[in-house]
Amino acid sequence: MLILLPPSEGKAPTDVGQPFSIHALSLPELTPTRARALAALTKLSAGRESRALDVLGLTPRQTTELARNRELIDARALPASQVYTGVLFAALDYASLPAAARRRVDRWVLVFSGLWGAVHLDDVIPAYRLSGDVSLPRLGTVASVWRRPLAKVIPEAADSGVVLDLRSGTYAKMWTPEPSLAERTVVARVLQERPDGSRMVVSHHNKATKGRLVRALASGGRTPQTIESLAALIESHGVVTELRAGRPGKPWSLDLVVDEL
Repeated sequence: MLILLPPSEGKAPTDVGQPFSIHALSLPELTPTRARALAALTKLSAGRESRALDVLGLTPRQTTELARNRELIDARALPASQVYTGVLFAALDYASLPAAARRRVDRWVLVFSGLWGAVHLDDVIPAYRLSGDVSLPRLGTVASVWRRPLAKVIPEAADSGVVLDLRSGTYAKMWTPEPSLAERTVVARVLQERPDGSRMVVSHHNKATKGRLVRALASGGRTPQTIESLAALIESHGVVTELRAGRPGKPWSLDLVVDEL
């Protein structure tokens, strides 16, 4: 099974980590594109401050993010499980998982990244700032930079297993499954039911539920072999699921209707 997650925009400092090596990251086929994105980001961040802030969507109070980006090549690094923060990763609470569950998370989860393309949670990376909706000078949009390299790498990472897509819309643009893989890919969204019976997506609730869902799946120890069995497994954790098959060549859809997982 493969689980696709978005990154967090905020990152924990990596000042006390080990020296970073781009060549030590998993999915080495992405290394050439990673190097180009890294060079473009560091050059942008070292240039005119007002332009860099504007391109990266930062405020004048976030100039420390530019300083961090400028030093990426020589930066210190920590496992991605420690670097990515925010609601989803706090709910996953990787550090407190039993060893067997951590091994499953390391194997199953790919976190999409505007800078690295995709990384496993045990990959060692520096803190950086590059959102998925940025257009890098001379390279173009993050999505366009990564679409072709990820089109080759993600199917290989998925192998013959089920793909659970929990990415946000911004990072979903970086990779779309080809028809053969789409038939075993399911895109999940989290809906909160209102007292009047209507349903809505709530950002904080959505992210927390996704983190708790990944934790529950990894802790359970079972590897679903089909989308239907994945939906049944999720439902066994007390989540109301509504599964819909996609059109030919398109992913399935899975609505998770929850109060709390």
